Amino acid sequence: MQFTNLDKHVQREAQRRRTFAIISHPDAGKTTLTEKLLLYGGQIEVAGAVRGRKTQRSATSDWMELEKQRGISVSSTVLTFEYNGFCINLLDTPGHHDFSEDTYRTLMAADCAVMVVDLAKGIEPQTRKLFDVCAMRKIPVLTFVNKVDRPGRDPLTLLSEIESLLKIEPVPMNWPLDAGLGFRGLVDLRDLSADVFEQSSGDVRALYNTHDLSQLQEVGFEAQTVQLVQEEVALLASAGSTFEKDRFLKGEITPLFFGSALRNYGLEHFLKGFLEFSPPPVDRLSHLGPVPAHRSEFSGFIFKIQANLDPRHRDRIAFLRVCSGRFQREMEVVHARTGTKLRLKRAQLVFGRERETVEEAFPGDIVGLANPGIFHLGDTLCEGEVVHFEPLPQFPPEHFAVLRCADTGRRKQFERGLEQLIEEGAIQIFSDPRKSQRESILAAVGELQFDVVRYRLESEYMTKTTIEWLPFKFARWVFPGEAENTDRPALQIPYTGRLVKDGFGGTAVLLNTQWDCVHFVRNNPQYHVSNVRTMHVEYLQRQEPTAAKEISA
Repeated sequence: MQFTNLDKHVQREAQRRRTFAIISHPDAGKTTLTEKLLLYGGQIEVAGAVRGRKTQRSATSDWMELEKQRGISVSSTVLTFEYNGFCINLLDTPGHHDFSEDTYRTLMAADCAVMVVDLAKGIEPQTRKLFDVCAMRKIPVLTFVNKVDRPGRDPLTLLSEIESLLKIEPVPMNWPLDAGLGFRGLVDLRDLSADVFEQSSGDVRALYNTHDLSQLQEVGFEAQTVQLVQEEVALLASAGSTFEKDRFLKGEITPLFFGSALRNYGLEHFLKGFLEFSPPPVDRLSHLGPVPAHRSEFSGFIFKIQANLDPRHRDRIAFLRVCSGRFQREMEVVHARTGTKLRLKRAQLVFGRERETVEEAFPGDIVGLANPGIFHLGDTLCEGEVVHFEPLPQFPPEHFAVLRCADTGRRKQFERGLEQLIEEGAIQIFSDPRKSQRESILAAVGELQFDVVRYRLESEYMTKTTIEWLPFKFARWVFPGEAENTDRPALQIPYTGRLVKDGFGGTAVLLNTQWDCVHFVRNNPQYHVSNVRTMHVEYLQRQEPTAAKEISA
């Protein structure tokens, strides 16, 4: 089906939106870069770098107390700011590999990505894994090479590494003057001007003065440094690497910017380049075909659910990516999964723990909706003809455990807290239907996710827990085969395996080894076996929604 309705106001607002996610390996400086972009966007007056010390200011984008203590990001954060007439929606994602599923879902809501690379360490495993997701989804990627003010590898070597490992052509847009401890300037490779930075503590914007390359010795650079930079610039020019926007949008090349997020060197150059190159909101695939951003009817999908952003109110926020049309507070929409009509009364822009009521939003914007248990990850909300956007990915879990609350007086708080945290999608839940006493088995991609759940249960719900690790390493979902024979034989399960039900009532088997997985599939040919649960069957079956009824959200 072709969506042709146009709205000039929506189209104009969409054109000035830029929605992107930041990806990197842990400790590459991703959250520090986020802070500094907020500094340049005027959202904060003094930037707080992420450090593992109690004396350091904590990052604005890290709202969870555990993040502040450990100096890492473990939850995706949505930050919005205006800069040079653009409305920028920045999706700061977890860097730790244990939280990659949250990162993958966040990438579904982004139109492009910024890859942060540590000059000293180059392309690290998590960076490569996340880049592969961007490549698979054809998300254009800009690259910010960070920590150029520290001893590291040769920038030319890094270019070669990016091309060989990521199979994408890096196109430098600027080049460092004396990378390492002497770094204090950048050469613009398009007009060959040199910007020399004034000394900066990193708390405020870095000022710089522009010079010709021939004037660098006059402002304090050694002759050897100037000669080396001129040779490298000439080499890059002869290599023939030029930026072509069409190739960038196809994911064939990545524009490269150098700098130091800690000292703010190169941040303004990167931000200007990002606004010049990054795309406005793109069309979104649905079961009816691509939905254009300038479609007049509103549509959007839930890509993240977060409990207790404000622990004083025990709230749950569902983050909605607006895909088309104009969002308005109090508007009536259809909840595509259920066919229910909803009136969206409480809508907010969320900035860390800070809230601001939003009256309207446009394609590319991220809106926080109060979630009284109505919304699930991947849900579509829309006006007009019902659409179902692509299902969100779900990773097969690798760690399994049982959490217990020894204090029977806190059992109710334990169950409510666990239910709300499971809604966020980082932890999956299974139960053994054969046991008379219901005990939940929790499963996650990464072990650190259990630490976060236990910490949050204690800090937000005042519930201490104990953990019992289970030996399982694999979960396999079981579906009936295509044959209409209802007399299928019982599942043949290894004696070390366990038949369970997931949180949606689906049948799954927990297994210990890869060998068990292979033999389970081989011994049950009448069944389909999958390592992922099918999410939002409506997308595949194109079912008509049920009769609508009106409730409030």
